Amino acid sequence: MSSNQYNGTLPSVNVAGSTGGSPESGGASGVGQSSGGSDVEGEEQEESSSSHVEKVNVEDALTTFRQQWQRELETSPRHELKGASLSSKTELKSSNLEEDLNMENEAKRLFLKGVENEQNGKLYEAIQFYRRAVQLVPDIEFRLYDASKVKPRERQETESSEDLEAVADQEVDSGSEDEDYTDLLSRFQRLFSRSMCVCTPHHEQKATHISALPMEIILYILRWVVSSELDVRSLEMCSRVCRGFYLCSRDPEIWRLACARVWGVNCGGLTQYESWRKMFIERPRLHFNGCYISKTTYVRNGENSFQDQFYRPWHIVEYYRYLRFFPEGLVLMLTTPDDPLSSLGQLRYRNPKNAAVLSGHYRLLEDRVILVLRRQDSSVKMANNNRYRGRRREGSQDLGEQTFHLELQIVTYRNRIHAQLVWQRYSVYTRFRNGQENTTTFDLPGNRYPPYWFSRVKSYTAESENPLQ
Repeated sequence: MSSNQYNGTLPSVNVAGSTGGSPESGGASGVGQSSGGSDVEGEEQEESSSSHVEKVNVEDALTTFRQQWQRELETSPRHELKGASLSSKTELKSSNLEEDLNMENEAKRLFLKGVENEQNGKLYEAIQFYRRAVQLVPDIEFRLYDASKVKPRERQETESSEDLEAVADQEVDSGSEDEDYTDLLSRFQRLFSRSMCVCTPHHEQKATHISALPMEIILYILRWVVSSELDVRSLEMCSRVCRGFYLCSRDPEIWRLACARVWGVNCGGLTQYESWRKMFIERPRLHFNGCYISKTTYVRNGENSFQDQFYRPWHIVEYYRYLRFFPEGLVLMLTTPDDPLSSLGQLRYRNPKNAAVLSGHYRLLEDRVILVLRRQDSSVKMANNNRYRGRRREGSQDLGEQTFHLELQIVTYRNRIHAQLVWQRYSVYTRFRNGQENTTTFDLPGNRYPPYWFSRVKSYTAESENPLQ
């Protein structure tokens, strides 16, 4: 059993012992030992080399097995069916795409033929072509519209090219670059004549854009913007949107209607002004999108105290006068100690609820405005009311109707055009209940009658009831 376990070592030892000679010679024994050690080292080298060879053989066998397994998988029937199904699917998709493209092209051809027949007056043939095209592709009309519609990026590119062409034309005509931007209206009109489009959307939209409307509809919308209240400031704000709106807001008919509403029969023609817009801006007029405010402050002597006769108080009197003008010739006037924040709302409507608000009419004469306002007899109103019946004061029995006559001059102060109204004349006509009449004309010192200053009120033009007519 020992010889079977150590098959690689025992023969070498025996060979060494037999070749070494008799045990009596020591040198022979020493040689035998040294040769035995070298044999052990050779055996170890043979074992390591054999193990390395075995590892290489195993790896080669695994590689060969993997390659054979891969070939068997590729040649199996299931793999062939899978590859055939994938190839058939791709071929089917490509064939379906080709069929769809051919069908869409045929539908486009039929639809365009229908359009051509409709333009030539052959309506029956056009209907037949339309029907055949819709049977092939139900939404062929919308596809053609989307294909023919210019995208916003392409529109911007065409507009930029048109701008360059327009600038080049202006340089050729004028001969100087400084005059290119002097007349924006003519430049934008030249661009509009080429594109025939009011405006273009900056981003592509699915909903209908305002650029789809014709210019006539946009002009009608701008008449609602100006409205019967002559809110020209909102019109100027609309002109800043784009150059198409700039052209629409400079429409001469809108400004002619605005001038006619301000001056009426005294409007006249364009003799002194270049355009209706120039007349509306430069000619003296009133503002209707706000209120004229005059603040009066003065010091008044008080009465002596009954305890101290040497003490005499002074009182600071402060109150406001408000004037609100309407384009049809109506004017409202209010005199009150309340500040504008609490008083301007009382002048918003033409029929004020506050009895302290005076109502009247005005008229423009060149650079002056003449006002006539009336205050009804308050004692008559109190007598008609059961609450005040029998409680009238004696002083109110003689006071009847009062009529106020004002004449103010329209003045431009610095860069504020027509923003100031200066007092020129002020009188009050009183008709007493006993039949007597009295007219009082007031002096107009600057500290007691300061000028009116215009202030815009946003709530006055928040809504539009009627368009400009």
